[in-house]
Amino acid sequence: MTTEPNPTATTAPSAPTRSGNGRRRKALAALAATALIAGAAWAAWYLLVARWHQSTEDAYVQGDVVSITPQTAGTVIGINADEGMKVAAGQVLVQLDPNDADVAYQAALANLAGTVRQVRGLYSAVDAGQADLKARQVAVDKARADVRRRQGLVASGAVSSEELAHARDQLAAAEAALSASHGELARNRALVDATEVASQPQVQAAAAQLRRAWLDKQRSAILAPIDGYTARRSVQLGQRVQPGTPLMTVVPLDKVWIEANFKETQLDGMRIGQPVKVHADLYGGDVEYDGRIASLGMGTGSAFSLLPAQNASGNWIKIVQRVPVRIEIDAAQLAEHPLRLGLSTHVDVDIHDQDGAVLDPGAAPDQAEEPVLSTDSYAQQLAEADALIQSVIEDNLPAGARRDDGTRDKG
Repeated sequence: MTTEPNPTATTAPSAPTRSGNGRRRKALAALAATALIAGAAWAAWYLLVARWHQSTEDAYVQGDVVSITPQTAGTVIGINADEGMKVAAGQVLVQLDPNDADVAYQAALANLAGTVRQVRGLYSAVDAGQADLKARQVAVDKARADVRRRQGLVASGAVSSEELAHARDQLAAAEAALSASHGELARNRALVDATEVASQPQVQAAAAQLRRAWLDKQRSAILAPIDGYTARRSVQLGQRVQPGTPLMTVVPLDKVWIEANFKETQLDGMRIGQPVKVHADLYGGDVEYDGRIASLGMGTGSAFSLLPAQNASGNWIKIVQRVPVRIEIDAAQLAEHPLRLGLSTHVDVDIHDQDGAVLDPGAAPDQAEEPVLSTDSYAQQLAEADALIQSVIEDNLPAGARRDDGTRDKG
């Protein structure tokens, strides 16, 4: 007896198989579509955005560190600024003992006053020498007339030869005295010719000594050359310091910049002036700074190291180098969210604009460049010294030496 096959037994499992294959095909198609869309999105993002940006996290805050050093030797008797204090340009940071400088200043002051009076004596000696020269000339003329008169009387016997010889000796003595007077007057004139008291070389030398003593006295107070915050204070009370000894530093935090070290392969599209977005790790992503490229480095870090790399060896391995790029930050944003030196940052450069220069073109020849940093904390010291010198000179001139125009006469 034969058994007929059951059609339901062979056809029942095929329905789930076809349904499973359909779902897999749909899933693969969806995955492929997603990958295609993601790839297209990434390609669009790269073409429109990413290829016009270069970023790095190898970027740190840098700034000027102004070293405070004494210009004269002395003992520290006062420290007016401590670590982290805000100071203003011209503020006294450290006070040195001024006693030695005061003694030298008083000696220089007296020396200038004495020199002015000595030079006045030179001018008086010229006037006296001129009067003496006239008197000597009169004596020579009288002696010469006596000789001529006696020469005519010797033949008649009215005057003896001895008296004539005596008259000739008197003439020779008078001429010698006249010559000596000429020499003395010439020497005195050489010391004062074409000068006034203030411009006479001896007075100028004494004035220079007083100017030096005045500066040493003023420099016993060590000033801040720039606004900023003090750091790295190493000076201690009672310390004997010499010129050039580091005492502390002043950091102007309102003038910091970012030094970003980009790979050499990232520099191709970078130009001076391109906009930059900066994020500091100190504030995280909540704070964003606007910046611009100020300059591109003139070499890699290894090129300026104390021991530059030597690649002329058999086991050389190529390493991608990094070049520092200086980025200036918006001053208003920096004032609102101050940074400190050495902080880590993330920078992103927009390189769309390719019109800028790679190297700084510099100022035009007819335009005077302003200094990058300058101070006028010491500008008034010499002006005050010059006013003091003028006062000392005038105080040691005679009361009637002032002319109607307000200037002083020679002596």
